[in-house]
Amino acid sequence: MRHHPVINAYPAAEVLATVAAELEQHGPPDRLLRRAATGIAITTAAELRRRYGRVNGRHVTLLVGTGNNGADALLAGIALRRRGVAVDAVLVGDTAYQPGLHRLSATGGRIHDVHVDIASCAAVFATTDLIIDGIVGENGLAGLTGRAEELVAALPPQCPVISIDLPSGIDPDTGELPGPYVRATITISCAAHKPGVLLPPAAHTAVGELVLVPVGLPEITASPTARRMGDRDIAMNWPVPDRAAHKYLRGVLGIIAGSDTYPGAAVLACMGAVEAAAAGIIRFIGPPGVTNHVLARVPESVPGIGQVQAWLLGSGVADDRVQEAAIDQALGSGLPCVVDAGALDTCVRRRLAGDRATTANQILLTPHTGELSRMLTVVGAEASRAEVEARPLHHGRVLAAAIDATVLVKGPTTIIVPPAGPVASQAEAPPWLATAGAGDVLAGIAGALLAGGLSALEAGEISAHIHGRAAAAAHRARCCGPLTATAVADHVASVTGAVLTDRQAKPVAAVRELKDCDRLGAG
Repeated sequence: MRHHPVINAYPAAEVLATVAAELEQHGPPDRLLRRAATGIAITTAAELRRRYGRVNGRHVTLLVGTGNNGADALLAGIALRRRGVAVDAVLVGDTAYQPGLHRLSATGGRIHDVHVDIASCAAVFATTDLIIDGIVGENGLAGLTGRAEELVAALPPQCPVISIDLPSGIDPDTGELPGPYVRATITISCAAHKPGVLLPPAAHTAVGELVLVPVGLPEITASPTARRMGDRDIAMNWPVPDRAAHKYLRGVLGIIAGSDTYPGAAVLACMGAVEAAAAGIIRFIGPPGVTNHVLARVPESVPGIGQVQAWLLGSGVADDRVQEAAIDQALGSGLPCVVDAGALDTCVRRRLAGDRATTANQILLTPHTGELSRMLTVVGAEASRAEVEARPLHHGRVLAAAIDATVLVKGPTTIIVPPAGPVASQAEAPPWLATAGAGDVLAGIAGALLAGGLSALEAGEISAHIHGRAAAAAHRARCCGPLTATAVADHVASVTGAVLTDRQAKPVAAVRELKDCDRLGAG
């Protein structure tokens, strides 16, 4: 099993400040550039070998900006020339790192300055095997303009791209894409990850695979503003029962879900909760016909009202006065709640009016972007679904702050947003997870974790991780074919068990971390 370590991301300004302080205090001014460039060259050589079987004789083109990312690209180009790679450097601005330009030219690299027309640059791109994006980094503005925009528009869509620090054009702290940007195959974070590489829409549109190159910076003292939890963190936080535990001590989750129109939502929510096994008992409350469906598929569920430690509310609920009254009562109980689908409106209106029986870290809303758009209208911050998809962190935070709750915004990259503080991001699932009923399974997992004693933020990020991993496992089991929500639910227990069983094993990074970058010189 491949292990996934936690990824912490820090504000771009804090990373830049740490770099500046380190350069002021210790050693030659270009040492960080050299370490970064070595990591970039190693990653590039590995990608050339993976794609083409060899490094020598391949062709790489550098997009060279005016700052440190352009300098990194030039020094990496020098190291690649020593491996027999043909290197073209296309300058984006009037200036570039002069020592790098001179040495690259001296090793046989070809320089195309700012006066070379776009058509000629496009001809270079057409023959290249890989492009290194060193246009802008964490100190650049989101959205490309001028020559940078024209060059990126001319890139062949099938050509792999390695971006340095960030895909040029994305917002480093929010992941927003307000203008043209680079779509990277691999993004190399030098020194530390920035939030933009973890946050949508950039995380699933622009970033590609993440690689971390440590360059010898001291520890960043600022708190991370975004994180992505990995297996070990999940294993350490999972509510594992001790020998003295019994089913009531492990937590009881009450589920109010389903309707005669949507009975499957109740079944899938109960499957998610039972398969996660984070709670000891699942109590189901719903119409008689739906209850029969649930018991036929999930016999472990206990029908009827009883004592619970947490609630899952709303999955598949539609136009049922009895259920709506039960939801209203549950929201006023003061117990932790996962709020989904048919319970969202009631929850938002109650909390907006000041009726907040639970604290923000005990209530988790799970809207998709369309539902989030609707909730924003309720709180007086109207935004279309397209606007929410373009700025999910911003709009998720608006809702979370307005009603003092934790908001899980579902999507290709799922984010879990409290009213303030760090945001969580999970992106383990294949695109096939965009299927009916998948959100009901996710809500069931999250509800079981809340009943097991976790906070809303923890339950949100852990459930999103397990849900995504279960989808990936189901995808593989189906020969990488389409998924159903039932197939995802069927893999929840095995994925959870694998994470918990292997928690003592030595992790192998999914976000690769390159070591010994001083061992090989770059330039």
